[in-house]
Amino acid sequence: MKLSPKEKDVLALIARGYSDKEMAVKLKNSIKTIQTHTESIYKKLNARSRAHAVYIYKDLHPKWRPTRSIKI
Repeated sequence: MKLSPKEKDVLALIARGYSDKEMAVKLKNSIKTIQTHTESIYKKLNARSRAHAVYIYKDLHPKWRPTRSIKI
């Protein structure tokens, strides 16, 4: 289970509390693209929610910090 660079960016923004619309603007993508990335993250991590996805990823990658994945 490896996340793509774009999925890591989306996950970092999820961890910061961004909405789909805010992520779409920030990453210059459509809301649908953000939702597709989010669904892919859920499937890869077997997560049930945004918070659960962040929790699982942090548990698997203890050194990961949302601020290191994307320049805001």
